[in-house]
Amino acid sequence: MGTLSYTATISIDGYAADGEGDFQWSAPDSDVFDFHLERMAKVSTEILGRKAYLLMRYWEQEPTDEQWTEAEHEFARRWQGLDIVAASSTLTAAELAPAHRLVPHLDLDEIRRIVEDADGEVEIFGPTVAADAIRAGMVQDFGIFVVPKVVGGGLRALPGDVRLDLDLVERRIFDNGTAYLHYTPHTVGP
Repeated sequence: MGTLSYTATISIDGYAADGEGDFQWSAPDSDVFDFHLERMAKVSTEILGRKAYLLMRYWEQEPTDEQWTEAEHEFARRWQGLDIVAASSTLTAAELAPAHRLVPHLDLDEIRRIVEDADGEVEIFGPTVAADAIRAGMVQDFGIFVVPKVVGGGLRALPGDVRLDLDLVERRIFDNGTAYLHYTPHTVGP
């Protein structure tokens, strides 16, 4: 049985993408990328929406017009070893890599099944696809990378109608000013 985590890179004002849908401002530098590489060692399964899935297909094969660094090769190797679930009503099975699974409608029961079948951490990636699981209190770990930018609006990283009490269990500040904050749901002691 796995655990469910949600990881997001956000602006200081809480957005995963700006008002035009751009998120290039959140691209990690090499130090942050190396940290992503470390944390990916715990992940066994990724659940992604259509846009995130199409974006992450980049890691399926090295591009011909650029060369990956050693860290990028390692990230791609780890990425390719994950169980990938694409949650989309518009993607078709023909658009997926052969080993990836398509779920046309991702509901809470399906998320529970994915987590129950996982050998490790299941990372749900993307604010839209993660929203219902966050609302239902299913997410056990929140990994938030806060980029020192204010974008003024866009796609919120967390649903606006959720209230959660969280405990900070890890933090790290990178040289570029990005802060990593790892939270777990607050539990009331005995």
